Amino acid sequence: MPADGQSHIRIARPSRDLAAAERFWCAGLGLSVVYQAEGGDRPGEHDLLMVGWPDASWHLELVHEAAQPVEPRPTEEDLLVIYLDEAVPGELVTRLTQHGGTHVTAPNPYWNEWGVTIEDPDGYRLVLCRRGWSNS
Repeated sequence: MPADGQSHIRIARPSRDLAAAERFWCAGLGLSVVYQAEGGDRPGEHDLLMVGWPDASWHLELVHEAAQPVEPRPTEEDLLVIYLDEAVPGELVTRLTQHGGTHVTAPNPYWNEWGVTIEDPDGYRLVLCRRGWSNS
């Protein structure tokens, strides 16, 4: 069966601190823990946190391996954009910053005009865009 528009997408990233990531993505943005597992201390064993909205066709997988941690290496162009199709609620931005996020200016002026950019605790950027989007 080929991939199509109904195929689920997993976005996987390393994390320095899964508890901090969970606070940001769940308490801050409002995602749910989809799956969570603790690994061990041996190479190849890792702690895992998957977060998303239950009805979404994507989720974030955040991984931390205690024995050989991978340092997150985001750039200012590594973006996860959520199109809200409405104004970005100020209380959402406040909640994200209260839960470990940092409000930053995007290098691309488009995102500053049309949204708000927040860095998560690992430095990856979330853009809340007030525009809508459709691939069709």
